[in-house]
Amino acid sequence: MQDDKRTAIMQAAEELFTSRRLHEITLDDVARVAKVGKGTIYRYFKDKDDLFFKTASDGFEQLCELLRQTVPQHADFGSQLLAVCRHIREFFTKRRQLMRMMHSEEARIDWCKSDLRQTWMDERSKLVGAIGEIMDRGKAEGAVKTELSSDVLSALLLGMLRTTARELGNVPEPVRSLETVVDIFLNGIKAA
Repeated sequence: MQDDKRTAIMQAAEELFTSRRLHEITLDDVARVAKVGKGTIYRYFKDKDDLFFKTASDGFEQLCELLRQTVPQHADFGSQLLAVCRHIREFFTKRRQLMRMMHSEEARIDWCKSDLRQTWMDERSKLVGAIGEIMDRGKAEGAVKTELSSDVLSALLLGMLRTTARELGNVPEPVRSLETVVDIFLNGIKAA
């Protein structure tokens, strides 16, 4: 029952973030949408920043688990990479407001206390690590240069996906397709 209330509070925060910025949302708003008393929020979260930080970082956990459960481990590396990209895109398409929260938190994390910043970076590194496991498989298969760090490769891939989602909305689909992203990631932009 307590986990249900915590989840309801976090879902309410995520929902509210679709229409307003963090500073425009009050804990009273969250309590109303979650259908709990405001005091209940304080049982689970220190304050509004803690609520939004934990809601955003919980997204990393959910996405990592999704990747670990759904990416076919015995497929070739290119198929695994394409599956990763599809799952990440679908996750953030379904939960666009969570993506906004995560990007918002990332943008303001430099202004946070160092322990909060470190916790955020630790959470983000879990996603990089989950993708890194797939990069390691690509290295074992001979599809990826072994001298490149799996974490760096993962961060680059995430950057490419973020760019296609945020900045290429008006570009024709074939150009921003996941197949194109994977092709450029694996083969670069050099003409054949």
